[in-house]
Amino acid sequence: MSRIGKRPVEIPSGVEAKIDDGILSVKGPKGTLTMGLSDLVSYKLEDGKIAVDPVNDTKPARSHWGMQRTMVSNLVEGVTEGFTKTLQITGVGYRAQSQGKKLKLQLGYSHDVDLDVPEGLTVTTPDQTTVIISGIDKQSVGQFAAEIRRWRKPEPYKGKGIKYQGEYIFRKEGKKK
Repeated sequence: MSRIGKRPVEIPSGVEAKIDDGILSVKGPKGTLTMGLSDLVSYKLEDGKIAVDPVNDTKPARSHWGMQRTMVSNLVEGVTEGFTKTLQITGVGYRAQSQGKKLKLQLGYSHDVDLDVPEGLTVTTPDQTTVIISGIDKQSVGQFAAEIRRWRKPEPYKGKGIKYQGEYIFRKEGKKK
């Protein structure tokens, strides 16, 4: 039994949810999100809650159960509060600058890295070493943060690179003389 799947998702006031033709759409103060529904799980919209249950007792149905409930919860949370990822840049000469719908990174390469910000996301740089990505879709926020981090992953000797805020970088000792 999925402990997460058993709990229904609460729909706060100001949020509308409806299920049509295998698509769940959630509309809130920050925008509208939609999600295709799985055939292995049944969805019930009642009393301001969305209940998710497996269709039968097979292993694939039970394995989809908790994940589908979490995805529904992420839709509701996204349209009410939104999601944010913060990246920290460490290294001499490493900088970031947001310019409208572009993010310009200077990461020690012979050229600057220019990234287009995907639709629906907001990227801000309060200082040169911090990048804040925010939006209503959890998957797209995390994906864009991972694409930025991919350009310079933190290395274990000096800790230079791009890391998530709060991420622990395992440090290694250099060679001894």
